[in-house]
Amino acid sequence: MSRLRIFTDRDPVTAVSSTSDHAEIARELAAIGVAFERWETSDKVSGGDAPEKILAAYRTDIDRLVAEHGFQSVDVASVGPDNPKRADIRKTFLEEHFHKEDEVRFFVAGSGLFTLHVDDRVYEVLCEQGDLISVTDGTPHWFDMGAEPDFVAIRFFKQPDGWIGHFTGTDIAGRFPRHEGSPAK
Repeated sequence: MSRLRIFTDRDPVTAVSSTSDHAEIARELAAIGVAFERWETSDKVSGGDAPEKILAAYRTDIDRLVAEHGFQSVDVASVGPDNPKRADIRKTFLEEHFHKEDEVRFFVAGSGLFTLHVDDRVYEVLCEQGDLISVTDGTPHWFDMGAEPDFVAIRFFKQPDGWIGHFTGTDIAGRFPRHEGSPAK
């Protein structure tokens, strides 16, 4: 189940609030300029499917977002626990960084943990199948797919170069919880 926990940036242990209610997650994130939506997932695709099949299954929603936001490219990221490069891929996203465009991800399958650092708050967003998150450009954050990743996500880009991270050089990401697979209830 999707989850939002909010911490102060000085205390990575005690959440000041926590919710698994999708509407409440969307409201809390909207207050900091981050969009969170739920999409109906398709039972016609699974994690091992070709990217073309996955994109075709969500074509209507993809086309809507492309038209609304002017995305130039859309692709599929898929990392499973048997991927021999999973540790290196994970490490790429674990440090606090930001982008000069919105980071938009729709989780087709599996899960990942987006953690956003806004002012003196840290917003930990567990995204699971059916979740779409749009992290506003310039928002410091990090992403953890877990040590045994198992996710498929559709990614949206305005810049043709795709994912470009600008790292802040802080150690904050290392002080907060990592994604350990299924969330603790």
